[in-house]
Amino acid sequence: MKKRVTGLGGFFFKTKDPDNIKKWYKTHLGIPVDQYGWSFWWKDKEGNDCMTQWSPFKDDTAYFDPSEKQFMMNFRVENLQELLAALKKEGVTIVGEVEEYDYGKFGWILDPEGNKIELWEPVDKAFL
Repeated sequence: MKKRVTGLGGFFFKTKDPDNIKKWYKTHLGIPVDQYGWSFWWKDKEGNDCMTQWSPFKDDTAYFDPSEKQFMMNFRVENLQELLAALKKEGVTIVGEVEEYDYGKFGWILDPEGNKIELWEPVDKAFL
């Protein structure tokens, strides 16, 4: 199997007021936020455009379920279906079903401490 994780796809966290916290980060750290947070663009070793997302979520979001944590990580992966099959064989808890969009495929797992981790097989060019 190829390399499992190819990079950080995003960092998501819960907050009481996402709009206010985005304004704070824009004002004090100069982060160019939009309705989703901040899309940070970079190049991989081959020079391909890649994106990492920073996003605040409303504190009552169900998106992090079943985790009760205040944050969720997103890791970029190369072959989501292959990786999820391998993780299942290794006894890792898979959460929900794979979802596919124009910008990539998503799957979710739980680590041993109950942190929900989003796995993303990206289609970065969909954002350009």
